[in-house]
Amino acid sequence: MFIQLAKDGIFPITRDKAGNPLKKLPASGFTFPGTIQGEGKLNGIPSLFIRLAGCNLHCCWQTPEGVVECDTAYAAFKIEESFRLPVTDITRIVKHNRENIRHIIITGGEPLLQAEGVLMLCRELKKEYPFHITLETNGTLFNEACAAEIDFFSISPKLASSTPPSPHDRRHSTTRINLGNIQSFITHARQYGKDFQLKFVYSAEHDGEEIKKILTQLTDWRNEDILLMPMGATPEELQRTIPKTLEHCIRNGWRYCDRLHLSLFGNKQGV
Repeated sequence: MFIQLAKDGIFPITRDKAGNPLKKLPASGFTFPGTIQGEGKLNGIPSLFIRLAGCNLHCCWQTPEGVVECDTAYAAFKIEESFRLPVTDITRIVKHNRENIRHIIITGGEPLLQAEGVLMLCRELKKEYPFHITLETNGTLFNEACAAEIDFFSISPKLASSTPPSPHDRRHSTTRINLGNIQSFITHARQYGKDFQLKFVYSAEHDGEEIKKILTQLTDWRNEDILLMPMGATPEELQRTIPKTLEHCIRNGWRYCDRLHLSLFGNKQGV
């Protein structure tokens, strides 16, 4: 079984699948593997990331400077530098870079486009070690078998403000929200004593009303499960969206979601 990985693949790592040292340091600049989760309820926890390639959405946001693409467009819809690895090789790489890390984040793109591979990967990883596995997903797809192997669901529904220009706008608009599948993640988490978060990107004033509308159509969530994150990958972009993001969080009782990795490493891939 092969998985299509984005160009940063498994990161940050310092050893290959045979345990041999890599010639280059990881993008973190450290001589050891691992980074921290920079967003959400698990913010700050030492982790390894596995980034899959391909997405069923095409997120872009309008800013005063023009259209801003998804900050992981290279894993979503500009995947020319993606590559395939067998699940067994991915597991070996994680094994040789684990050290004291017990948290693995499977992200994308949209990982559940490769649900069969994700299922096998999770099972193989947990044979090696009782990892805590996070799935980062846009919530448009759900797979019960995969969900059973996941410990934490980070669901990031895409708001209308993420709609790209033509010719991608129609498909994105009709695909970006699947309330039934989002509810399936929540229901699974509640039924099996797991945790989840609904993480929204805030970029425009009307986002707050859309979030409220979405939440009225979902059940079994609490205010502490709702996270609002400012749109932006640079200090200038973030300063435009942080004040209103904070306002909506405080007024509605939602969590403010920092982007700690940007503060620590800047707008870099593979950290």
